[in-house]
Amino acid sequence: MSDVLAFAGVTVRRGASTLLDDVTWEVEEGERWVVLGANGAGKTTLLQIAAARMHPTSGVAGILGEVLGAVDVFELRPRIGLASSSMAERIPGDELVGNVVVTASYGIIGRWRETYDHVDYVRAMELLKALGAEHLADRAYGTLSEGERKRVQIARALMTDPELMLLDEPAAGLDLGGREDLVRRLGDLATDTEAPAMVLVTHHVEEIPPGFTDVLMIRDGRVVAAGPIPITLTAANLSSTFGLPLVLEQHGERWSARAES
Repeated sequence: MSDVLAFAGVTVRRGASTLLDDVTWEVEEGERWVVLGANGAGKTTLLQIAAARMHPTSGVAGILGEVLGAVDVFELRPRIGLASSSMAERIPGDELVGNVVVTASYGIIGRWRETYDHVDYVRAMELLKALGAEHLADRAYGTLSEGERKRVQIARALMTDPELMLLDEPAAGLDLGGREDLVRRLGDLATDTEAPAMVLVTHHVEEIPPGFTDVLMIRDGRVVAAGPIPITLTAANLSSTFGLPLVLEQHGERWSARAES
């Protein structure tokens, strides 16, 4: 199994609820996917499986050439960069930003007695610089704005040079300026040929960064459409995904949507 992600008939049930229903999906090296859907569509559940933090109830979930259920997830997880609100909530408010990033080397949150090489600190600063956050290195994480925290979280997720990068609603809670700054930086990352395969979850087509190649659209846990953005991201598919008639417009490498009048 050589795909970055290879899901076949992946289903997740919790009691009487079906969170994902027979999802088949593949992500290959070099691809940048956006996952679109309404609240409760199953996007975060999908990402939790891709991050090896949840197992499907049925079906096969292949991640980086391994199969969930037949691999030690604690060996698999360091190969995956994850930036999510659940991860961010665990970061101590008094932790210095530089330490928030560098501790990813050990896969821990919160600096303790471990030691790091000079090269680890250099890489952490390079990542913060690439995301416009190097000036925050000596600040306490809890003093940062939401936009600043998002950039630090992404730098942390990249610290281990992952083979797969997962971003769960990275622009959530940002104002217009913060969103646009983050989308631009993610666009720069997406066009970097050295960057890992990427999957970004969002509710909004306005948050799709330039350089993203493919889209997966889900509703009620089922796949509506999947494929290259130029042919798959259509008004018809978007309307089916969100359950109301929508108008979709393209502006260069960006998109916008509104309800049909």
